[in-house]
Amino acid sequence: MRLAAYEHHGHTGLALVEPDGLYPLAPGTDLVHLLMATPAKRMEAIAWAERSDKLRLGDVRLLAPLRPPPSMRDFVTFERHVEGVSRAVEGKPGVPDGWYAHPTFCFMSPYAVIGAHDPVPVPAGCELLDYELELAVVIGRDGRDLTPEQAAGHIAGYTIMNDWSARDVQSREMKLGLGPAKGKDFATTLGPWVVSTDALAPYLRDDRMDLEMTVELNGTPMGSDRSGNMAWSFPELIAYASRSAWVRAGDVIASGTCASGALAEAWGRSGRHDPPPLRPGDVVTMTIEGIGSISNEVVAGPAEASPIVPARRRQGVAAS
Repeated sequence: MRLAAYEHHGHTGLALVEPDGLYPLAPGTDLVHLLMATPAKRMEAIAWAERSDKLRLGDVRLLAPLRPPPSMRDFVTFERHVEGVSRAVEGKPGVPDGWYAHPTFCFMSPYAVIGAHDPVPVPAGCELLDYELELAVVIGRDGRDLTPEQAAGHIAGYTIMNDWSARDVQSREMKLGLGPAKGKDFATTLGPWVVSTDALAPYLRDDRMDLEMTVELNGTPMGSDRSGNMAWSFPELIAYASRSAWVRAGDVIASGTCASGALAEAWGRSGRHDPPPLRPGDVVTMTIEGIGSISNEVVAGPAEASPIVPARRRQGVAAS
């Protein structure tokens, strides 16, 4: 089952995605509830959709499948990506020893979520705009203190994430021991739809999905990897996120960027901005096997950013 949120002639809704188009579901249908429903309830929803008027994919605007998610956590699970990007963002070579000890994630802004083909304005003050190719799961029901075995049953489906990054802003933030914050909160693409776990069952290898992941810039291949190379599986990530904390239905858990899934990885290895940072007019297309593709154009951002006010320094406090 593939479920898409869409807008058509001012109307928004949820639709079943089939090879020949979109079939709108009954008004009020909830994406997460339907993905976690019994087979009988699913068949009832599908039968209703097949009686509705089909929409051509090219005639609708695809919205983010969850608008907005209750929360989003972005992990860092691809070792080769960490090795390449650490130097570019934090000025540190190699993979930190602590990375291997346990999963690491940051919370992301749900309000930054955009659809599969929405434009991405360059954020204020950014000169080093980058993309990040990630696989993400949608949580299907609430859970706390889950084991990995339990967590597997809390996955409702899979989608593609582009975790857009203002690398220069991010680098300044993370050198202070916090962040990313403003380096990440301007745009996060989710889409084009959510694919149920059973639809991706042929790609399951042990405890993780093994899907080909690719990214193109203006039609030129830029990188590829497989989700099977994640150092931790999604059940393990969800279990970690739920330690002494809730994960809720509709939450998004992301894999982190795959190897060669971001420009900064190449920048870190070469020591120069080659390929160059993204500019208005660039189109970033990401494809994940078994799911589909998202494609966003970078556009000009605010003409002028308001100045950042520096902190008031107290007398007697020495600068480092």
